[in-house]
Amino acid sequence: MLTDDLFSPVVTTAELLAATGSRAWLTAMLDAEAALARAEASLGVIPAAAAEAIAAACHPDRFDAGALGSEARGGGNPVIPLVGRLSSVVGAEGREWVHWGATSQDILDTAAVLVARRAGRIVAADLARLAEGCAALAERHRRTVMVGRTLLQPALPITLGMKAAGWLVGVTDCRASLLMSLDALPVQLGGAAGTLASLGERGPAVLARFAAELGLPEPVMPWHSSRQPVAGLAAALGLAAGTAEKISGDVALLMQEEVGEAFEPAASGRGGSSTLPHKRNPVGAAAVGAAARRAEALVGLYFRSLAGEHERHLVSWPVEWQSLGDLLSLAGGAVARTAETVAGLEVDERAMAERVRSLAGQLMSERVSLALSARLGRAAAREAVGEAARRATDASAAAFGSSLLSDAKVSPVLSSEELDGLLDPSGYLGSSDAWIDRALAYHGRSAC
Repeated sequence: MLTDDLFSPVVTTAELLAATGSRAWLTAMLDAEAALARAEASLGVIPAAAAEAIAAACHPDRFDAGALGSEARGGGNPVIPLVGRLSSVVGAEGREWVHWGATSQDILDTAAVLVARRAGRIVAADLARLAEGCAALAERHRRTVMVGRTLLQPALPITLGMKAAGWLVGVTDCRASLLMSLDALPVQLGGAAGTLASLGERGPAVLARFAAELGLPEPVMPWHSSRQPVAGLAAALGLAAGTAEKISGDVALLMQEEVGEAFEPAASGRGGSSTLPHKRNPVGAAAVGAAARRAEALVGLYFRSLAGEHERHLVSWPVEWQSLGDLLSLAGGAVARTAETVAGLEVDERAMAERVRSLAGQLMSERVSLALSARLGRAAAREAVGEAARRATDASAAAFGSSLLSDAKVSPVLSSEELDGLLDPSGYLGSSDAWIDRALAYHGRSAC
C-alpha cells in the first residue's frame, strides 16, 4: 500500500491514505467477522451470546495490523492469524463460534468491498468537486475565444468554456460509473469452495442476513472465483484517473512559456525549481500524471483476475489485496489534485486573444475555403487557400488576407470586406454555446 511518508503525499491525500491503510483493512475485516456472527445468531446458527461476545471483541485497537501481517506468511493471508487472535480474546462464550462456516476469502473479499465503498465515496466526492469546477469554468468562459489545437498544432478557434465543458462531461460520466460500480459491490460468503456446505440448507439465508448486517448487496451466488465486481470497480477508477490526467495535462500544455494562456494555482513554494528561480512548473500535472499512470497499470491486474483458476485463484486473488488500496489512493489522488487545479485555474484571457489574433489567418482557413468552394469549386478553393497560407509572411489575418487576394482567381469573386468578415474568429465558433448548454444540463441532471 501507499504508506511511504516521503513519496505518497505527493500523489494522493491524507484522507485516502487513512481510508485505504492497514487500520482501515483491519477495521473492515473485524466488521465482517462481527456481522457474520450477528447474522448467524439471528438465524440460530450460533448462540446469541457468542455473537455478542464476538462483536464486542471486534475493535481494531485490540489488534496489531503489523503483527498480523507478519504472522500471515504461514497461511498466506491475514485472516488466518486474525481469527486466531480474535478467538483468544473473545472469551469462552464466543471462542468456538468465531468465523463459523466462513473461509478466509469470505472475510477478506467482504473487507475489500467495505474498504472500497468507504474510500470510493471520498473519490466520488472529489469527482463531484472537480465537475463543479469544470462547470464554473464552462459558464464563465463561454465567450473566451482561444486556439483549438489538434495533434498539438493550431486548428480552429474554440472557447475555453467549450474545452471545460468537454472536461465536465467526462468527469460527470466517470462519477456515475464509479458510483454504479461501488453500489454494485456485493458481500461475499461462500465457504471453502463456494457451496456454503458448512451451513447446510441455511447458507442462502445466512448470506442474505450477512449482506443486510453490512448494508451491502446480496449476490446471486458467491463470487469468490468470479471477479467481475472488483474488475468493474478497477475499470471505473482507471477511467477517473485517466480523465484527471487529461485535464491536468491540458493545463500543463497551456502553461508552457511559449503558450502562457492558463496556469495552475499559484502558492508559496509551489512549482518552484531547486536551481532555476524563474520557473513555474506544472507540479500538479506531474503528480496527477504519475498517479494516473500507476493507477492505470493496476487496472490490468484486475482484468487478469477474471481468468483465475477453478474455485480459488492461486495468484490473482492475493495480487488484488494491496492493489485495491493503491488503486483507490492513486486514482483518488489524481482526481483531488485536478479538482484543486481547476478550482484555482488562472486564465490569461489577453494571452489567449493575442494568440488567436496572431494565428487568425491559419485558424480561419477552413471557413474561407468553404466560402470559396461555392464560387471556385471545392478543389480549386482548397488549393488557393493552401497556396495563400504558404505565401503569407506570417499566420495573421492581415498577411493571409493579402496573400489570398493577390491570387488572380480569388480577387474577382471575394471582396476584401467579405474576407475581413470571414477572418473573424469569433464568428466561427459553430455550436460551442449549444455544447456548453448541453454539458451543463447533463451535469445538472447527473448531480441530482
